Amino acid sequence: MSRDISFLERLLDAPGPSGFEVRAARVWRAEAETFASDVKVDVSGNSFATVNPAGGPRVMLAGHIDEIGLQVTHIDEKGFLYVDEIGGWDPQVLVGQRVKVLGREGDVPGVIGKKAIHLIQPDERDKASRTRQLWVDVGAKDRDAVAELGLRVGDPMVIAQGMVRLAGDRIASRAIDDRIGAFVVLEAIRMLAADPRDLRASATAVATVQEEIGYQGGGARTSAYAIDPHVAIVVDVTFSTDVPDIEKKELGDHDLGGGPVLSRGSAAHNGVFEMLAAVAEEEGIPYTIQASPKATRTDADGIHLTRHGVPTGLVSVPNRYMHSPNEIVSVEDLFNTAKLIAAFIRRLGPDTDFTPR
Repeated sequence: MSRDISFLERLLDAPGPSGFEVRAARVWRAEAETFASDVKVDVSGNSFATVNPAGGPRVMLAGHIDEIGLQVTHIDEKGFLYVDEIGGWDPQVLVGQRVKVLGREGDVPGVIGKKAIHLIQPDERDKASRTRQLWVDVGAKDRDAVAELGLRVGDPMVIAQGMVRLAGDRIASRAIDDRIGAFVVLEAIRMLAADPRDLRASATAVATVQEEIGYQGGGARTSAYAIDPHVAIVVDVTFSTDVPDIEKKELGDHDLGGGPVLSRGSAAHNGVFEMLAAVAEEEGIPYTIQASPKATRTDADGIHLTRHGVPTGLVSVPNRYMHSPNEIVSVEDLFNTAKLIAAFIRRLGPDTDFTPR
């Protein structure tokens, strides 16, 4: 099935590393304003879009809009920029990449530099690169020339990779994790807004910030506190296990095109999981199950303990090549995930209670 993914492409291509999500968030809110009744942003940068605001129960849908990136830590006298990681990088994928530095006067292109292989001693060649051994070259002849470009310490940057369409329904982007989560939660409430006849719940989609560095819950915790939801669904990515050398005994069996992945355990409330699974089966939506015996390492960890506790479900999309410049997902998985969440919300009413009995 052919899908219109022009909004998804704009969202994925907008730069927005953790702590600097404003440009991606603007794209998200502009789209939300075409159909949602209440669109706003808070002081942390979390973006909210609500449909049926007077309904009940209150449902929070969270997908984090930040991406991993780099940040300038030092500019030397020769004009080279030294960087640290925003989020978790494998430094090996950084070597030789082009970057976009988000300066105060506009974006500045650069390349990640490393000592040439010819100049590395033979006994050092097999050792992995570290981020502190790399630098960014913007072509400036010295520190003053860097300043003239509008760059300074603290500026963030992203890999200069736009979304690409691959064979079938697959796409690649540097920002799949987790810009697609922010996309899915907005698509879910778009489906509700398009056909509100049976909708009793109030549903708020949130494009949360700082998940990749939010070790205490990031923007998910503060936005959940503000909404005070009766139930929450978090959308993130998980490892696809349909590539070579993946241990399925540890990660489970999750293929691109296999539908959403439902988590059990840890921050994932069992009652919410059971309802999601039942709805998926009723709607004919393919899904797989993932065990989460410890922390989920998603926004669910920050949401489920907010206030007096929030029954929280975690729905993930299989993703290849996590935290690389070219993560890959199936577009149909995105829309199936949105369809599942919309159908779940339609089954909620004022008497819905997830308290274990």
